[in-house]
Amino acid sequence: MSDDRWEPPAILLAVDLVILTLRDSRLHVLLVERGIEPYKGAQALPGGFLQHSQESLLVAAHRELAEETDLSVGTLRLEQLGVYDDPGRDPRGRVVSVAFLAIAPRLPEPTAGTDAADATWQPTDRVLSGELDLAFDHRCIVTDGVERARAKLEHSALATAFCGPTFTITDLQDVYEAVWGMPLDPRNFYRKIKKTDGFILPAGSARKAATGRPARLFRAGPREVLYPPMIRPAENSPNGKEPAQ
Repeated sequence: MSDDRWEPPAILLAVDLVILTLRDSRLHVLLVERGIEPYKGAQALPGGFLQHSQESLLVAAHRELAEETDLSVGTLRLEQLGVYDDPGRDPRGRVVSVAFLAIAPRLPEPTAGTDAADATWQPTDRVLSGELDLAFDHRCIVTDGVERARAKLEHSALATAFCGPTFTITDLQDVYEAVWGMPLDPRNFYRKIKKTDGFILPAGSARKAATGRPARLFRAGPREVLYPPMIRPAENSPNGKEPAQ
């Protein structure tokens, strides 16, 4: 048996945040411009290292979000998205990051702080397509966050939170199309809505339309978990649309 003392490996623990919202009928992600190396000047997710051994991951996530974007975190519900541990993901050394996700409506404009030179909302499709390049492995993390958000719309009533107190079926469909990133057949969408008891309820009034009949108004129902779920159409459907049923 060797007399050499075992030394723990030098591994740093960090947090990254994927904050998603809808702006102008498009899904957006919160990004910061890095003010320090590595990747100075590049776009990245808000995040950073744990400050000390007594700081929890969730506390660190809230702290970094407030410090880098000045975004009020009191109303944001963060959930763990995943662990990212590729040995070469950070040029500074062995860094393991725990990513957190939040999806919320009507989030305000961020303000950069600490080591961030800027903070902005950017359309997720620019990130997913590679048009907007991100530092580290943050494109992969955003991709996972968007997929989690899309799945949430399948199985929960989250979409109604992005509508007003009352809304039309078209308003709700716009939310699904923005998050799922595909057009939907209105007739199929309405059929699916009708099959899910307690998802939405009639609001007892109608919205005047410029042409045609006034649109019926609805409000969020009591059901939080959707059954049957609102399953996404296959992405390889003709013309990107779900087939008529």
